[in-house]
Amino acid sequence: MKICFVLNDIAVESCGTSLLLMKKAHERGHEVFVMSVGDYVFRSDTPLSVNCIKIPPKLDKKDPEEFLEAIQSDKLKHSLYPVTDFDVLFIRNNPTEEPAERYWAEQSGVAFGRMAQNLDVLVLNDAYAMSNAFIDKLYFEELPEEIKPKSLITRNREDLLNFWEEVGKKMVLKPLQGSGGQNVFLIDKTEKNINQIIDTIMEDGYVIAQEYLPKAKDGDVRVFLMNGRLLEQDGKLGLIRRKSGEGEFRSNFSVGGSAENSELTDAMKRIIRVTAPKLIRDGLFFVGLDVVGDKLIEINVLSPGGFEHFRDLKMPDFTDTVIDSIERKVEYKRLYEGLLSNRTLATMD
Repeated sequence: MKICFVLNDIAVESCGTSLLLMKKAHERGHEVFVMSVGDYVFRSDTPLSVNCIKIPPKLDKKDPEEFLEAIQSDKLKHSLYPVTDFDVLFIRNNPTEEPAERYWAEQSGVAFGRMAQNLDVLVLNDAYAMSNAFIDKLYFEELPEEIKPKSLITRNREDLLNFWEEVGKKMVLKPLQGSGGQNVFLIDKTEKNINQIIDTIMEDGYVIAQEYLPKAKDGDVRVFLMNGRLLEQDGKLGLIRRKSGEGEFRSNFSVGGSAENSELTDAMKRIIRVTAPKLIRDGLFFVGLDVVGDKLIEINVLSPGGFEHFRDLKMPDFTDTVIDSIERKVEYKRLYEGLLSNRTLATMD
């Protein structure tokens, strides 16, 4: 198959989930292309095109870091391809990681993805589903109450202070649109700068307040779902516990969290079972759930990551499982010749 990966910016990509998936698809003999979110080209008289890099078939780099270095080198040149040349467009750019000066990039990947989808290219996750879930923390609030902590989304200071009182003066504040643990604060009864913290977060828009879950001291568990099911490969499950560092309540890898193995609990099984029908219906192929105890605290639908940490735990990185599934989708699409929608194909096992 011909598969094109859409990243925030090739030049600053790291050896994360996108790179590992790209490398695996290349190793399996597929034609792999890579582009930045600013590389779409549209002319009114021709189909949507992309200015991307084709990874040479003979690029033999066993180490992910070397593979990334080769992609980022000046030796590989961009070329213009009609998006209809591809079987799959895998949208992996994360809008919440874009700096303020690249505001134009935030919606571009999904918006052009819709155009590609309308040209009968298989787009993952489904571009219309990603549009609906673009603010994933708001999409999270559409899930059943029983699996979530108490929460409030507002830009009103008094509402936040009243919620703080309601949950026993211990809550987590974070921006509605954000990722990687940036501007996430634990507010307890000893906090003296609560008003300044609220002002800081409100500079970025709406604020989410969530009740603090005591089990958060043990970190959270990133649960990877594909086609509404827990990822599995070689008898191992796609779970990874993220532990916070010394003096830090956030467990995000980007702020120093460490990776540990995790067992699948009954509570996690329940969360997956309750969440999966909506993900399948909406066409969300590859999703990350963040779980604390028996509660889901966040859902990642735009660009879930963390595969690179499985290697440290002597676990498979699950890239074979993901690429297997994409290969099947391409086959189903060919066999059914337009009878299956992109949304259906996106979560078809």
